[in-house]
Amino acid sequence: MGIHELSSYFNQYGVIVIFVIVLLEYLNLPGFPAGVIMPLAGVWASSGNINFGLVLFLSVLAGLCGSWILYLLGKLGGEIFLTKYVKRFPKQKPIIDQTINRIKDKGYLGVFICKLIPVIRTVISIPAGVLKMDFIGYTFFSMLGITLWNLIFIGLGYFLGEPVINVLS
Repeated sequence: MGIHELSSYFNQYGVIVIFVIVLLEYLNLPGFPAGVIMPLAGVWASSGNINFGLVLFLSVLAGLCGSWILYLLGKLGGEIFLTKYVKRFPKQKPIIDQTINRIKDKGYLGVFICKLIPVIRTVISIPAGVLKMDFIGYTFFSMLGITLWNLIFIGLGYFLGEPVINVLS
């Protein structure tokens, strides 16, 4: 599926497409990366089809929902879930180990920083749950990181518009 097909989904199904795709991304499932989805949503907002604030809000909400699901799986399933996850995605073991160490060393600041690093930003939720971080603190610092990440990418699409799409095409 290319950018033009994705754009037609935006036009056909509206904001639910943004929510679902961002949710799937934050669940670390295959799909479109933020580098494609977020700028395209920004372009869509700049064309007047949707409010920029609504796009940002929905993307942050979707990011939080995906993060919460992985956090709860990590918290409830603990080491068992993490072991199965690493077996399914063995290339992510070093990233998860690094993330666990970052959370142990930096706490909530580590969560915020990790939400700004590609790949790690979606994986961090599992180790945070395994480490049983306080949910409110985890949510607050996740929200800050998700908001900043999404704002940058949606903002690029909004302010640069079509040139961003031409680069991504």
